[in-house]
Amino acid sequence: MAATAGRAGGQSMMASTVLEIKGLVRAFGGLVAVNALDMTVGSGEIVGLLGPNGSGKTTALNLVSGVLRPDSGAIHFAGHDIAGMATHRIARLGLGRTFQLVRVLDGMNCAENVRAGLAFHPARLARGEMDAAAIRLLERVGLKDADQRMATELTYIDRKRLELARALALKPRLLLLDEWLAGLNPSELLIGIALIRSLKEEGLSILLVEHVMDAIRSLCDRCVVMNSGRKIAEGTPDKVLSDPAVIEAYLGAPANA
Repeated sequence: MAATAGRAGGQSMMASTVLEIKGLVRAFGGLVAVNALDMTVGSGEIVGLLGPNGSGKTTALNLVSGVLRPDSGAIHFAGHDIAGMATHRIARLGLGRTFQLVRVLDGMNCAENVRAGLAFHPARLARGEMDAAAIRLLERVGLKDADQRMATELTYIDRKRLELARALALKPRLLLLDEWLAGLNPSELLIGIALIRSLKEEGLSILLVEHVMDAIRSLCDRCVVMNSGRKIAEGTPDKVLSDPAVIEAYLGAPANA
């Protein structure tokens, strides 16, 4: 019953598509890292992008966010084909992201880190507005009263929170999270899952690269699974995680071996 409801909800959310990728290809020399990838993210939906290491997931995020240019294919976001568009222009359209290796500005305090993101906010904010917005965003991710703390002083989870606050400073329509939950201890993981779920409840669309299966089952409406650059499965978390091709991709052997 729950799975049926999840599918129905996913179909309803897909009525408004935030991100549509068609035929996306990117090669590095003879290695095709992303090979004819098709996928969508609907409004208010969390889509998990799964696959073993080296399957092309982060490359796909880099193509969507403008870090890399595709060899071919289309990426439609916010009414634009953003394939090959400069990163800062994509950010201003409302696309934020975090990185697999946390990227914060260690020479700045927390408020200054978030103000760097607010520079790409769709509305031009006065200095006082930026200061107030930075404090609100830090509180939103669990860093209340941390505005004057230096980024170098933060714990691992708090550095992740700071990077997330900076991404949210863009007021994004779509958030790309690249293994944001990786490396967290069990109690931190529960906090992280709750935080991501609350962003979805506020209407944010999220494309989530993740290996933590509890998080995938708890958060994702749909999952797309990649292997060797290609999409090999798509559907609800339970459906794709029980797919023999997905099990073989992760374990390196047929499911019935």
